[in-house]
Amino acid sequence: MRGLLGRISVIGGFGVLVAMGGLAGCGTMSPSNAPIDCNVVKVQLQDGKTDAQIAADLGAPVDKVAACHGPEKSGNKSSGMVPSNY
Repeated sequence: MRGLLGRISVIGGFGVLVAMGGLAGCGTMSPSNAPIDCNVVKVQLQDGKTDAQIAADLGAPVDKVAACHGPEKSGNKSSGMVPSNY
């Protein structure tokens, strides 16, 4: 009986550690840490939405949405960042 209780306590302790590690990892997977797709923001701005509405739709902070204003930084042809020999 003593050996069985020891095994159960080791398994239970391991389960608690796994659960704590899983909960700690959830903070890094939250949408607020995800990068913002500025192309999506620009399309929604063209549709007349405000930064606050877009941020609420994306689950992101307003300052990250506001950072998408201005010239493109994506490296496509319209931004002028692609070498001319392509």
